[in-house]
Amino acid sequence: MKLSLLRNGLRQSAGRKAAYIASLVFTLLFAALQLLGLIALRGNEHAPALVLTITAVLTLGWAVMPLFFSAGDETLDPTRLVMLPLRPAPLALSLLVASLVGIGSLFTLTLAAGSVVAVAHGTAAVVTGVVAAPLVLLVCVALSRAVAAANVRLLTSRRGRDLALLSGLFIAVGAQFVNLGVQKLSEPGGLRVLEPAADVLRWVPPASALDAVRAAGAGSYATAAAQLALTGAALALLVWWWQRSLTRLMTAPDGSTLQAATTPGKKPSGDGTGLARLLPPGRTGTVMERTLRYAWRDPKAKTGWVSALGIGLLLPVVYAVQGNGSPYAACWAAGLLGMQMYNQFGQDTSAFWIVAQTISSPRDAYLELRGRAMALAVVAVPYVTLVVIISSVLLEDWSAFPEALGVSLALLGAMLATGALASELFPYSIPQDSGFKNVAPGQAGLAWLSILGGMLAAALLCAPLLALVIWMHVAGAHAWLWLILPAGALYAWGITRLGLRLAAPRTAARLPEILAAVSKA
Repeated sequence: MKLSLLRNGLRQSAGRKAAYIASLVFTLLFAALQLLGLIALRGNEHAPALVLTITAVLTLGWAVMPLFFSAGDETLDPTRLVMLPLRPAPLALSLLVASLVGIGSLFTLTLAAGSVVAVAHGTAAVVTGVVAAPLVLLVCVALSRAVAAANVRLLTSRRGRDLALLSGLFIAVGAQFVNLGVQKLSEPGGLRVLEPAADVLRWVPPASALDAVRAAGAGSYATAAAQLALTGAALALLVWWWQRSLTRLMTAPDGSTLQAATTPGKKPSGDGTGLARLLPPGRTGTVMERTLRYAWRDPKAKTGWVSALGIGLLLPVVYAVQGNGSPYAACWAAGLLGMQMYNQFGQDTSAFWIVAQTISSPRDAYLELRGRAMALAVVAVPYVTLVVIISSVLLEDWSAFPEALGVSLALLGAMLATGALASELFPYSIPQDSGFKNVAPGQAGLAWLSILGGMLAAALLCAPLLALVIWMHVAGAHAWLWLILPAGALYAWGITRLGLRLAAPRTAARLPEILAAVSKA
């Protein structure tokens, strides 16, 4: 069945076949390079530590892969096999064998074989490696299947689709950390930093199986046997957990088809309970709650928010770790979060007509825009402050904290102001069923004009404050730089208020045009 699914999937289109072949060639080339690198490390005193770390990272990848790429393998969802006359034990064995067919399994086996070559010295080590390499592959595959079976209800739900949309962000963040790790390890004596982690990982399956190869080569046969037994026990435990999950999936009804029980006396949602009680009264609080709910529930909105939060923190940290950072790098967080203010009405799509029905005057439009801006500020202001604090800690430069935070808040305020104007001037539709596409066909120019034009305008609006900071540095007025923090906060408040005031009358006058623009998807 796995081969049939693979063959039929490749027959669907030439593009899909080309992508599969390209990924296969790239993976094989990368695996070959890794194999050569591991062979070249043979005899290095830190080779075992590197091998154990690579195996741990690879195992982690197998564990989280089903949570983000479940749609890439139809056999990850065992509920599709519920009508077949299969018992859990034979089904688990069949799925385990089917999982060995694929690019990931080939890459893992190649890496495990290279790891064995890197640490094996002597006949006993080679014999142990013949057992350890397949055992590593089986543990990784069984872990992936067990995680997928335990979370299959999540993976087939709306939250599972949210995870799929966020997969690109996690890959980007993970790639940055891998890049930092590679740079650190490439330094002279860089592999030495892995030794403390290796002391722990040598007893964590499946890395313990590879350390058994080293132990056997060193003559510690009892230790090698214990480490192999530990990995075998982990494999048995994973298979047992997997079978229990399969039994539950095959026999228990799907909770989504059952009528939810209503708890007596339970208050319905939306009654002002929880954090909603902290929001201001009136239309402003209602709009803030709606905006925050969209940010949490809508996949496209959630992707934008999480991307801004993740990258806004990642870039300053990466710059600081590399030694070329600055507390002003927190402006990335302010800018990326401020971009969420752009195309506010496009996020509503055709449902914007409901909002338009409630706007009968510029005052209503102002309250609508103010509520959306305040919802963004509730998250952005403390987050930007946190990013500046983290940057200052990593750089050990607290003297620049007030000015960096003041400039970041000013940039955030300018982005909120220009975002309100861009939402009214250049609204565009966001497709809800087009994967990663965030602009409706024919509106890409509007999107670019809105974002790039708004960013340039925001930078120009911050020019007075930046000029003041530069003048104070040149004039030697370092003792007064702390004034940039309150000045930046006041500037952000004033420029945001001005932007909302300017955008409100035009928004109230252009409701039909905005509705037509955001309803094209």
